[in-house]
Amino acid sequence: MAKDKPSKNEDEYFAKRDAELITQTRERELARQAEAERRLHFMKCPKDGYDLTSREHHGVQVDVCASCGGMWLDAGELEQLLRLSDQPGMIRRVVKDVMATLGRKHHDAEEKG
Repeated sequence: MAKDKPSKNEDEYFAKRDAELITQTRERELARQAEAERRLHFMKCPKDGYDLTSREHHGVQVDVCASCGGMWLDAGELEQLLRLSDQPGMIRRVVKDVMATLGRKHHDAEEKG
């Protein structure tokens, strides 16, 4: 004797399976969107959105915005600078080096413009 309609257990099984598939699909889509947004903002200036360039100054990576001149440090880099600050004038030298680099870029841009 064949049944035309699935049993209540079958309905429950497929409803649960469908709900799990929908949840998994949503989670994958949210993860994909988060990754796309992360890539969109990677190495962009938080102030004006222009590209950041990474420069090494005295062993510390400093991300610099060519547009606004902002300097950004990643996690742990400030601590590196503070450890170096025990040496007389180290922070002053790092800032002076970064400013000199920015000055050259600004001067080069003016000559091209």
